[in-house]
Parts: sequence; C-alpha cells; structure tokens
Amino acid sequence: MGKKEIVETFSQEETRDFAKSLGEKASPGDVFALSGDLGVGKTVFAKGMAEGLGITEPVSSPTFTILQEYTSGRIPFYHFDVYRVEEPEEMEETGFDDAIFGSGVSLVEWAEMIEEIMPDHYTKILIEKEPEKGFDYRKITLEKL
Repeated sequence: MGKKEIVETFSQEETRDFAKSLGEKASPGDVFALSGDLGVGKTVFAKGMAEGLGITEPVSSPTFTILQEYTSGRIPFYHFDVYRVEEPEEMEETGFDDAIFGSGVSLVEWAEMIEEIMPDHYTKILIEKEPEKGFDYRKITLEKL
C-alpha cells in the first residue's frame, strides 16, 4: 500500500482547483483511478485535471462512449468512464491499453469495476461527501499504489 493524502474542499471551485493542481504536476504515463458515488463531483474533478493539463476544449463525462480523448493540452488526456462496462474484456475495444500504457495522462472513473486490468502503479482518488460538513464539502483521498 502506498502513501495516502487527504484533502478537504468546501466548494466545486476548490475541488476543481485541487484537480487542476494535480493536472499541472502530471507526467506522461500517469494513471488516476477516480471513485465516488454518483453526484459527488467526478466530472468537476475531471474538468479541473484537464484544465491543469492545458486542455482548452469542453470536457464532459464519457458515460456512453467510455472514452473521451483530448489532445489540445501539453499532454494527451484520456478520460474513461467505465460505469457501464460489464466485463473488463470490453475495454480492449476502447484503446484502453494504448492509453494507459501510452504517453498521455489517463483518468479512469469507476476504475474499481475493471481493477484486474488496471496497471500496477496508479493513483487512487476517492471523493466522498459528508453532508454534516456542508452541501459542497468533499473529502478527497489520494493513494499512490
């Protein structure tokens, strides 16, 4: 098990800014596994990371396409949403291996659904709400594997 870091944010802007800072530090080949309940802010996080990579085009969740590719930044950004994937083998058709083992930065939403085909080294990101701390409060846990 790797090193854990916990970050608390209190608005969508803070969540986005934190993700942007990760994007600014990201290197080719970095893989991030993003988890959290529906409506917790995964798309906000993805938009921030893309911004940190210098992506200027609009970023949306690839829920129905599984993969959105963005190449307008300093490093290609591969944004996966595997929520609808039933078997990890389905990922072969998406170019998953090319992206994950390529020279871009990959963000995989719902990565726990395809854990067995994730690379050996990646950063787990878990976003959680705690309603008693406010509507926009988020606890973001990072763990490098």
